[in-house]
Amino acid sequence: MKTETIQKLQNQFDSLIQRIPNEDLEFWFARDLMAPFGYVRWENFQTAVRRAVESCKTTGYDPDNHFRGVTKMVRLGSGAERAIEDFMLTRYACYLIAQNGDPRKEPIAFAQSYFAIQTRKQELIEDRMRLQARLDARERLRESEKTLSQNIYERGVDDAGFGRIRSKGDAALFGGYTTQVMKDKYGITKTRPLADFLPTLTIAAKHLATEMTNHNVQQDDLRGEPAITGEHIQNNTSVRDMLGQRGIQPEKLPPEEDIKKLERHVKSDEKKLEKQSGRLPEPKDEV
Repeated sequence: MKTETIQKLQNQFDSLIQRIPNEDLEFWFARDLMAPFGYVRWENFQTAVRRAVESCKTTGYDPDNHFRGVTKMVRLGSGAERAIEDFMLTRYACYLIAQNGDPRKEPIAFAQSYFAIQTRKQELIEDRMRLQARLDARERLRESEKTLSQNIYERGVDDAGFGRIRSKGDAALFGGYTTQVMKDKYGITKTRPLADFLPTLTIAAKHLATEMTNHNVQQDDLRGEPAITGEHIQNNTSVRDMLGQRGIQPEKLPPEEDIKKLERHVKSDEKKLEKQSGRLPEPKDEV
């Protein structure tokens, strides 16, 4: 995402901040955030809010502290007023709504990071966005590899065979270096996945090749380890060639911080965010 786009979105979200008089509490109205989050229909955004409420409950926090249904009066074109439903949302509530959205949409990707940190320094938001992009890419790769494992199991390949297929795909992507050789190169223990230490670009490359394999295994009804191995090697080779056209060699990219460590850091930040967001006032004190 371009710096100019980030600055524009930041200004937009900043302008929507509401404050409760005499209290150190920021909050947002859901209807104000609907369009910036990329929603057109209020009903659809309500669904996103409900998912966030459930997520709040699952995490063990009281949703009443962060989500508050309110009724607002809006002026119609005729000059008359009409009551509409809305929600007051703490920063933590906004963060949960963003986390339940599609990170491939720019406003959602931005919002995930904007609401995750207390400071509004642009460089920190950008750092958080890069971290979130890597975490999202890793999760997509997990899902595509899980699908591949299921697909090939149904076609006569066991877990050991899946490991061999994935390793030969890695060798094709990394210019002949096997999964274990890449682990040794990066200093990764044998029991940890290589992908947990790869940069975002390489994770995305592995995901693309795996999705291509999933598609062709199903479309062509490929069966047995040799046929699926050949398909996976070909797809990883194609992705490597595409990267090579842009001067990128995956095996020469440096490793990055352990994804598991980053995930623990994010969880810790979420706990701090919930506390720092404060609590919405009781209904009688609503603004």
